[in-house]
Amino acid sequence: MTSVTNGGDRADARRNRAKMLSAAGEAFAQQGLDVPLGEIARRAGVGAGTVYRHFPTKQALLEAVFVQHLEELVASGEQRMARFAPAQAFFGFLLDVVQKSDLRGHICDVIAEDASWPRPMLRASVQRFRQVLTALLHAAQRAGGVRADIGPDDVVSITAGCVSMLAARRDRAAGHRLVQLVLDGLRTPAAVTEQLAFRDSAVGVCADCGARLPLQATGRPARYCGATCRQRARRRRLAG
Repeated sequence: MTSVTNGGDRADARRNRAKMLSAAGEAFAQQGLDVPLGEIARRAGVGAGTVYRHFPTKQALLEAVFVQHLEELVASGEQRMARFAPAQAFFGFLLDVVQKSDLRGHICDVIAEDASWPRPMLRASVQRFRQVLTALLHAAQRAGGVRADIGPDDVVSITAGCVSMLAARRDRAAGHRLVQLVLDGLRTPAAVTEQLAFRDSAVGVCADCGARLPLQATGRPARYCGATCRQRARRRRLAG
């Protein structure tokens, strides 16, 4: 009975941690880094004491949220390597990085500005991210889809610039178009001339608001990010 109880306690702790990280990510994105831990606890549906037991300081919580962000990107990159052609996988990954990092902008800012980062856990996630990015880049270069004079550091800097550019634009569709133009500069001249598809076949942007649509393993690719955009587009069609 004790082992069953302990197993249940651990499962509850894992669920609470996942809820807190999700709530923290949303709160930091919406309200900035000054949001109190009590507000994060409220969003997660747990007590403030539970948050402090898992994350004694806000800095510890920030690190955990950013580690989760990087691990999600690593998983996305690995999935793309297994499913798509090299250039398609590389550019799809960069779009994923830009979109998801834009949503984590406040967290990215504090990591970049604080000289004490990265901590050991975050350093390991950064290393895994770099490994996946480098593998995707080199595969795309060997396939002739990306310029040979581009290195991983160049890609990181260009991607960070795209995140800042997207965050500065209120018109999301226009922002994504600018990101595409910048990333197209990484292609080989032959690939640009052939006008290869920028996005992979399973990923795109909402036809109404321009927001990124999630990667879908099966089924028909979505055209809209949700019911609101779908209904708005339908009203425009009917009005026309």
